[in-house]
Amino acid sequence: MPYEAPTHTVERSLRATTGAKIVAGVDEVGRGAWAGPVTVCAAITGLRRPPAGLTDSKLLTPKRRDALLDVLEDWVTAHALGHASPEEIDALGMTAALRLAAVRALDALPVRPDAVILDGKHDYLGSPWRVRTVIKGDQSCVAVAAASVIAKVRRDRMMAELGAGDDGITDFAFAANAGYPSPVHKAALEERGPTAYHRLSWSYLDGLPRWRHLKKVRRSEESVELENGGQLGFDF
Repeated sequence: MPYEAPTHTVERSLRATTGAKIVAGVDEVGRGAWAGPVTVCAAITGLRRPPAGLTDSKLLTPKRRDALLDVLEDWVTAHALGHASPEEIDALGMTAALRLAAVRALDALPVRPDAVILDGKHDYLGSPWRVRTVIKGDQSCVAVAAASVIAKVRRDRMMAELGAGDDGITDFAFAANAGYPSPVHKAALEERGPTAYHRLSWSYLDGLPRWRHLKKVRRSEESVELENGGQLGFDF
């Protein structure tokens, strides 16, 4: 399917209206998974022409994403990944976990961005970061598209390594589903129950009578305070 190439329009606007010199694109992957971390990539690209074929990672085949990663990691000015673990997601909720992962990614950059382009309509990052949210930013903004591809490929590879590293985990087929819902994943959960890599506050456990007693429902006061902005996560 043809698609329009991402541009630097939003980045140029931020530079013109705020005086920002360094702008990072930020995107996440793993929000709706049952297992594994939520991963955020922050990428700085400047205003150079992007590699051919760059767009939202979801619009690309795995083969194309893998090929683009090798190009992108050399092409971007800088990039960094941040993760929030299943335990942190369970304790904090998704919105706060996303912020934690994003801050880790931004703090890991060699330079601090003056502004951030965040994919989506909700600013889960907040103060003190100067944020511009862009719906479908992973399709329209070069830096966000680059972050989208890097985050997706790196997290997929991480999940594949997890799935291959332990005989008790191989049945979950993490290499194929990256921790997201799939028939094989669900069948393994029904048979074996959740692993140390699963999110135990997710409602998939409600459909597993043998294991629903493991569901974590208690939330700390800190997590409630962190999410009191009304931006609901995707715990399902």
